Amino acid sequence: MALRPAASEPPPRNDKRERIVEAAIEVFAEKGFAAARVSDIAKGANVADGTIYLYFRNKEDLLLTIFEEKMEEILRDLDAALEGLVDPVDRMRAYARAHFHQLRTHPALAQVLQIELRQSTRFVRQYRPERLWQYLGVFEALIRDGQAAGRLRLELDPFLATWAFFGALDELSIQWVLARKRDRFNLEQAADQVVEIFLHGLLAPVPPSPPVSPEVP
Repeated sequence: MALRPAASEPPPRNDKRERIVEAAIEVFAEKGFAAARVSDIAKGANVADGTIYLYFRNKEDLLLTIFEEKMEEILRDLDAALEGLVDPVDRMRAYARAHFHQLRTHPALAQVLQIELRQSTRFVRQYRPERLWQYLGVFEALIRDGQAAGRLRLELDPFLATWAFFGALDELSIQWVLARKRDRFNLEQAADQVVEIFLHGLLAPVPPSPPVSPEVP
C-alpha cells in the first residue's frame, strides 16, 4: 500500500506568533480577507500592530501561512483517520469523513480555506499549493492501491478520479460553509453518499427479467 511522504515537523511553538495566526483565522472568517485589517488581527491576538510584521510580511503572507500550517495539521489528522484501514472502500469513506470532520470541528478555518483563500490573487495565480497536492496525493495513492489489488477498475485514470472525488467534497464544503442553516445536510451522511455515488453511480439496479414460461403445445 503506497504511503505519502511523512509530513514535515511543525515549526517550533511561538505563543505570540500562534496567537496571531489563530486571531487571523477568526478575523478573516468574520470580516472576509479583503475587509480584514491588520489592526483587527493585532487586537484579537492582544499584540501591537507592528508585532505582526515581525512574523509576516503582510496580510496575504499571513493568509498563505494559515494555509501551509493548517494543511500540515489536516494531513496528520488524515493519516490518523486512515491508519489501519486496508480496503479501498473503507479508506475512501474515511477520507471523505475526515474531510467533512474538519469542517464541522473548525468552521472558522473552513471559511478561510474554502472561501477567503480563493480571494488571494497570489494563491490563485502564482502559488504552488504543495500541501493541497499532498492531500490529493493520498487519495490518488488509494486509487492506485485499489487497482493493484483488483478492487478498482484498471482503466480509470487515478488523476481524474482523484480530482472528481475531491471536486465533490470541495463543492459540498463550500455549500456547507455558505449555508445559513448548517444543519441542511448531515456531513457524515454526505461523506458516505459521495462515496456511494462515486463507486456505484446514480443508476438504479436493473431488476432481473422474469423467467420465460415454456410454451404449451
